[in-house]
Amino acid sequence: MAAKLFVGNLDLKTTRAELEALFGELGALREVFLPLDRESRQPRGFAFVEYESEDVARQAIERFDGHELGGRSLRVNPATDRPAGSGRPPSAGRSATPSYGPPRGGFGAGKPKGSRRNVRAKKRSL
Repeated sequence: MAAKLFVGNLDLKTTRAELEALFGELGALREVFLPLDRESRQPRGFAFVEYESEDVARQAIERFDGHELGGRSLRVNPATDRPAGSGRPPSAGRSATPSYGPPRGGFGAGKPKGSRRNVRAKKRSL
């Protein structure tokens, strides 16, 4: 069974080859994934390393958590899956729907929503 690790606090100049060499010291790697920013195409400062065995993954956490690479102390821990269908996990303390402006029933209650142009167009069409 494979085990995936999250490697955080990477220097933005760290390459996939460097990670493969470092984490490959302990055992066979299945995959090394270094995500890039969509707009700038630069590394995002973290990676995922997947080992063939869970025992080797545990050893990697013990050995490389706090290890210095590129002048930065690595954070290595087991990767967790994101909830299905979401781009981001929900943040604690925030509601699922954003609230803009005053709560309903406050000032301006009963006024139509939308820009003035849309409101005028709707009145003309009546």
